Amino acid sequence: MKTITNWKGELAFESMQAEVGPLIMDGNLKKGLSPKALLLAGLAGCSAVDVVEILHKMRVHFTSLQVVSEADQTDQHPRVFKDITLIFIVNAAQVELEKVQKAVDLSMEKYCGVAAMLRKNSTIHATVQLI
Repeated sequence: MKTITNWKGELAFESMQAEVGPLIMDGNLKKGLSPKALLLAGLAGCSAVDVVEILHKMRVHFTSLQVVSEADQTDQHPRVFKDITLIFIVNAAQVELEKVQKAVDLSMEKYCGVAAMLRKNSTIHATVQLI
């Protein structure tokens, strides 16, 4: 995996991965997400991909999936994530709760590489809400 990141002025940067369009990061939060917010979004996205794939294999019918992610940071520099909370909000029948929870658990414990990396320094809590 390779990305190229170019400074765009002030605290804004544009990152590219081969064959994918640009992504803007901004330390001032004017033109894009902060780098740490992108890391949190990367965790949510990595796990969400796993959960969708697992639910499809389990033949669970769902119409939407949203991941709300939040992180507490340490007070001292470097300010790193200490506690991360992920809430998987899935539109599925109540009878599917156990399968959805299993899909989230499998992602967090086995498949999501971003979670595996972050877990070395942070506690990750994942919960499921069905709507």
